[in-house]
Amino acid sequence: MAHVVVVGGSLAGLRAAEVLRERGFDGTITMVGDEPYMPYDRPPLSKNFLSGEWDADRVRLRQPEMFDALNATWITGVAATQLRTADNMVVLADRRTLTYDAVVLATGGVVRRLPNQPDVEGIHMLRSLDDATALRAEIVEDAHVVVIGAGFIGLEAAATATNRGTKVTVLEGLPAPLIRGLGETQGAMIGRVHERNGVTVRCNVRVESIEHADGRVTGVRLDGGDLVKADVVIVGIGVAPATQWLEDSGLTLRDGVVCNEYMNAGVPNVFAAGDMARWPNALFTDIEPDMRVEHWTSAVEEGAAAGGNAYAFLAGEEQQPYAAVPFFWSDQFDARIQFLGRATANAESVVVAGSEEDGKWCAAYFENGRLTGVLGVSQPKLVMPARRLLSQHTSREDALAHFARVTMPQ
Repeated sequence: MAHVVVVGGSLAGLRAAEVLRERGFDGTITMVGDEPYMPYDRPPLSKNFLSGEWDADRVRLRQPEMFDALNATWITGVAATQLRTADNMVVLADRRTLTYDAVVLATGGVVRRLPNQPDVEGIHMLRSLDDATALRAEIVEDAHVVVIGAGFIGLEAAATATNRGTKVTVLEGLPAPLIRGLGETQGAMIGRVHERNGVTVRCNVRVESIEHADGRVTGVRLDGGDLVKADVVIVGIGVAPATQWLEDSGLTLRDGVVCNEYMNAGVPNVFAAGDMARWPNALFTDIEPDMRVEHWTSAVEEGAAAGGNAYAFLAGEEQQPYAAVPFFWSDQFDARIQFLGRATANAESVVVAGSEEDGKWCAAYFENGRLTGVLGVSQPKLVMPARRLLSQHTSREDALAHFARVTMPQ
């Protein structure tokens, strides 16, 4: 009987294992995760869980009986430390070794730390269930919370903390929030949503140090001398793909594991998925030769693609290429933010419906003369139907005509 090892105990790895079973794989599946928990959902950690509305049981990805039905061997709380592709072997931190016929890599990402970030009470990062549990205990009314980094996790945490009665300041080194995901114009508009809800947003600032006394954070010192008072600091400056354990594996690593269109990592029986995987998305190679996507939907789809192609490899069947329109969403205050496609630094954004003043708008992104992305702020009816336009490389002219037509008063 064949043995598939899935390294990574989160969403992408779980979906890979589920698809293996759905396709008819009746061999052994071993799931390896470095956290002591069964797979859980990360998006609620900065929202429903952090707010106190949900408990830990609500964030698990499946009910216990569904995990049992997968008929897998679970190794939790133990990290993988080495992949020996020549030996078809995964080495674990406790020195155990697992020999595989195929392996799916889905170890996700690790949070980035600030240079010289002190290890004192009150400084938090937000990636794991343990991180969110510790932070939730300190998000109390009237606390001064400083969020370093105005990405999606930082802004979601800022909104949640504000709603819990704290005083929140967001610090961002770039000219606007969310530039890497939405561009400067739309990112600044999202930033003003936060300002209208009482968050202080400071962009174009550089953190010089995090101040502390008696083992507890007291503030954040900015370049130029300003001190921002802080009872709690959330460092949200992004994640790096968790690939350090693969450095001597022989795989190509370039801000992630470099894969082909089959989510194969360059060795016939090695596949990758989720935050750590970089692959050529055929729908967007005209603007990005390859991409690494850190979104929930992509983890689901890439995990399924990797699991399906691992099965095809073992069964001697034809593997299927994976291409998709990336999608993500974020809830911040009363704004439901949804985005389809990609927004590179060269993209132009045009508001095609609503307005910032209304608190509801839709923006289209264009590059190379075609539609490449659609952002909706509380405009779900305009965003989701645009998936077809993006997959068909709709021209700028035709896309603008589409939005003019669907937003025309009836």
